[in-house]
Amino acid sequence: MKLIVGLGNPELKHAGTRHNIGFDVIDHLAGSSAFSSGKGNYRYAKINAPGGPLILVKPMTYMNLSGHAVVAAMNFWKIERDDLLVICDDVNIPLGTVRMRAKGSAGGQNGLKHIIQSLGSEEFARLRVGVGVEPPPVSLSSFVLSKFSADERKIIDKVIPVCADAVLDFASLGVERAMTKCNGVVC
Repeated sequence: MKLIVGLGNPELKHAGTRHNIGFDVIDHLAGSSAFSSGKGNYRYAKINAPGGPLILVKPMTYMNLSGHAVVAAMNFWKIERDDLLVICDDVNIPLGTVRMRAKGSAGGQNGLKHIIQSLGSEEFARLRVGVGVEPPPVSLSSFVLSKFSADERKIIDKVIPVCADAVLDFASLGVERAMTKCNGVVC
């Protein structure tokens, strides 16, 4: 069983924003599966995938407190760090670019930073989705909480299925082979 966590902010006003790309990928993977309340501050859906069951999680904390939901879900489902994949936005890579890593730093992403702090380790896989580089003079927080333009949305609508495929590859092939397949993909 794998735990797939998509990062985002829970309020409806944040739907479709750059920061919520993790939620978008989770929703795509879930399809018509219903989400339930977890034993912690998260919502989850369970799906069957070629690599085995996937627990799809959307933290109901805000981005900066995502670690609480991740730890609660890992504890409840008895998930090891090797079976965890976190999907998040990244303003340091171009729009529509996908990068998977087996481990690493937060790279300025506050949700990842809190997960690392909560787990006490950087040793978990993450799938970073390029949401565009912040244009001056917009603040970083304003940028990541903004919605995509119509042209950007066309790119994001193509990248979400690519991310879903990368998640399925992670589950069935492992992180190293999934990285080989998805890294460098630009939509």
